[in-house]
Amino acid sequence: MPALGLGTWPMRGAECEAGVESALALGYRHLDTAEMYGNEREVGTALRRSGVPRGEVFVTTKVWWDRTAGPALREAALASLDRLGLDHVDLLLIHWPSPGMDLPSLLEALARLREEGRASAVGVSNFPAGMLRRALGLRIAPLACVQVEHHVMLDQSRLLEVTEQAGIVLSSYTPLGKGDVLDHAALRAVAGKHGATPAQVALAAILGRGRVAAIPKAQGVERQRENLGALDLRLDAEDLAALAALPQDRRFVQPDFAPDWKA
Repeated sequence: MPALGLGTWPMRGAECEAGVESALALGYRHLDTAEMYGNEREVGTALRRSGVPRGEVFVTTKVWWDRTAGPALREAALASLDRLGLDHVDLLLIHWPSPGMDLPSLLEALARLREEGRASAVGVSNFPAGMLRRALGLRIAPLACVQVEHHVMLDQSRLLEVTEQAGIVLSSYTPLGKGDVLDHAALRAVAGKHGATPAQVALAAILGRGRVAAIPKAQGVERQRENLGALDLRLDAEDLAALAALPQDRRFVQPDFAPDWKA
């Protein structure tokens, strides 16, 4: 999985196609979409139009949380592939946990889709640390990734402890905190020190935490190019200490069906 990808929520229609095509032209090789986003068809169209070989692009999609058992997840995953126009995705995730989910059944469906080559890797999204440990402990599907909200103002150390022990990737959505985290003086100071932007600092800070990827949404070419610059930025201990002093409890994605994050 490339460390920096393009998040596509909430891009739709022609704007989504244009955003994906421009990102691929700039060198992005990681695209993140989902059944719920309503843009899988556009992402697939843009990928084909880009001229970039399919084998060079890592594509992630996610099945919505109302698929609470394996057969429904499988049906939804195959429908996603149809909309994307692909014979497989590189990563297939359960988008959110559901209180009524049959976790073993869901994991069995993921494992089967992987065995069939419909997904090169499988994982989960928005699973708290305890729930992720449970899923890993069942040893049904070889989970490769957990995707969660993660940025410099949200402590995910409990999850990172689990992912590091398991050798899996933590993929960070909303890595710029919907732009809110960029207003803090600490980020501006570190950015000025390195001749970078606050967004590049925010991304570099989480990308330096081991097996961590980030999928910021960026529709315009300039913002896409700016985010790519984070890959070349190296923060030192002084920088990281300054950022660690920021509040660590800001969560920007909290739907009414969200799990207990402390579980």
